[in-house]
Amino acid sequence: MAEKKTKNFILRVDADTMDAIEAWAADEFRSTNGQLQWIITEALRKAKRLPKKKHPTINEEKND
Repeated sequence: MAEKKTKNFILRVDADTMDAIEAWAADEFRSTNGQLQWIITEALRKAKRLPKKKHPTINEEKND
């Protein structure tokens, strides 16, 4: 399986929002970074902005 590439970026968030994100992350047993990634991914999925996932072909499945 291909490794996912990631990009780093700086995000400025006000203190109250960050406190809420950190508390939510703790409730979900995620890191703050993981929670932000989940929030962004969910927003993109709901907006139908994510590229469609490629389904592996039969030959690719046999090689795993």
